[in-house]
Formats: sequence, structure tokens, C-alpha cells
Amino acid sequence: MINWRALDNVPILLYILAAKTLLLCLAFAGAKLYQQKKAEAALKQQMEMKRKLAQQTQELIDKKDD
Repeated sequence: MINWRALDNVPILLYILAAKTLLLCLAFAGAKLYQQKKAEAALKQQMEMKRKLAQQTQELIDKKDD
């Protein structure tokens, strides 16, 4: 026979499962944002280094022309 009293806890278990799923989704979204910001900062730093190198090269060329 089926124990019908055991089914009384099913809604609570479903709420717990939904809350756990929501927390996991938020955690993964937060991790993705963190990685994106980290990659963006690295790209920005790389572009700044390239800009400085180009500026130094241009200054050397200008000095050579004088």
C-alpha cells in the first residue's frame, strides 16, 4: 500500500529543490561575470601596453628624423 502521509512533504521538497536550483544558477552567473570582467581587464591592459609601445616607437622615429 501507498503511504499517503509521505506525500505531505512533497511540496516542501519541491520548494527546496527550486531554491537550490536558483542558488546554483545565480552562482554560475556570478562566476561568468567574474571571468568576463577579468578577461576584459586583461584585454584592456594588453591594449594599453600596445599603445605605449606604439607611442615609444613613434617617438624614436621622430628623434631619428631630427
